[in-house]
Amino acid sequence: MERALISKLVEWKEKQNRKPLILKGVRQCGKTYMLKEFGSRYYESTAYFNFEETESLRSVFDKDYDTSRIIFELELVLGKTIKKENTLIIFDEIQECGRAITSMKYFCENAPEYHIVCVGSLLGIALQKNLSFPVGKVDFLTLYPMSFVEFLRASGPENLADYVEKIDGAVAIPEVISDKLSTSLRQYYITGGMPEVVKTWCDTHDIEKVEAIQQAIINSYELDFAKHAPTKDFPKLSAIWRSIPEQLAKENTKFIFSHVKKGWRSKDLEDALEWLISAGLVYKVCKIEKPCIPLSSYADDTSFKLYMSDVGILRKLSKLPYEVVLDSTPNYKEFKGSMTENYVLCEIIKSIDDTAYYWSSGNVAEVDFVIQCGKEIVPIEVKSEKNIRARSLAEYRKKYEPKYSVKTSMKNSVDTEEVLNIPLYAISSMNNFIK
Repeated sequence: MERALISKLVEWKEKQNRKPLILKGVRQCGKTYMLKEFGSRYYESTAYFNFEETESLRSVFDKDYDTSRIIFELELVLGKTIKKENTLIIFDEIQECGRAITSMKYFCENAPEYHIVCVGSLLGIALQKNLSFPVGKVDFLTLYPMSFVEFLRASGPENLADYVEKIDGAVAIPEVISDKLSTSLRQYYITGGMPEVVKTWCDTHDIEKVEAIQQAIINSYELDFAKHAPTKDFPKLSAIWRSIPEQLAKENTKFIFSHVKKGWRSKDLEDALEWLISAGLVYKVCKIEKPCIPLSSYADDTSFKLYMSDVGILRKLSKLPYEVVLDSTPNYKEFKGSMTENYVLCEIIKSIDDTAYYWSSGNVAEVDFVIQCGKEIVPIEVKSEKNIRARSLAEYRKKYEPKYSVKTSMKNSVDTEEVLNIPLYAISSMNNFIK
């Protein structure tokens, strides 16, 4: 289960001005496993501490922020020496100990020779709370569910993943390879990128086992609502979470608060929605009417769509049978488009580590995603099958004349001077097309 983020962890390890690292990511996306693997490969030893499993660990940070004392007491807990430079220290579920988060300031200033990674499933929630956060004293990385390329690398053959990473649109992909990649992509729509789900699929190809694990993940998320969210927000969180597939199934996929529950308005649900976004479970894609830099300044925060952080979880939560994904039926049309959009959005976010927007011009045209790549604004039109007619993209191009425009579909076609035609299975390689 090789993860691309390992290379960024190696870069962090070798930085001269290295700071303690905070690794964010939704629950069960493989953070702890990857860090332990990183530690075993690149360090003499790993010192692992979990603040949720061992609540008494919090007392180590209660007295003061003396880094020498903290390390000494952690060594006593661990029963072995923590070596400067040669031991990877992992603080798991660190959101359960605010003072441990604050202590990173002192490790950065007074003991930078220790290699410390802080990780937690709900760090985004914890960082919103009233604690003394070490601003400027930590590095950040985010681990997302496995990308399609990571899925290919796990499910094999590995050279297929290498092939996708090198696709650049200069020539058409041989049909025999394109068909193989299209089949794998449909399998990825079913499994999504949660590592345990992917491993089960690779080991067994048993859909029942895959779906049992997906359901267990959904259950764990909903238990988090009850355990960590304000009591008053719990029913709202569940209602919003459950309504996302329903709202994506509609022709107009703009999120409508009143569709969550009759009588509920935006002011009743905004706090609960922000909790889901901060927890990394939901992606909010706001509308822009003018694609200018920086895009965030032109976003309409009141008009948006909601997607899920994993396409497999979306499929399971929507109760979409896997057979329909593999062999489309006539009544699987609108939601197919939403599933494809959710997949593309997840791949984009993993690639650029930033959010995306959508463009709408009244009832005339709507482009699925607009992203900022350096100084360029790139519109992206998504098609779920081989239809590459993109009237909305044509309208956008006519109005704004972007340097780069992207159409992505199952069609295997060569780029034109006007538009980059990127197969859905290669959307993560969009930078290759631009270059």
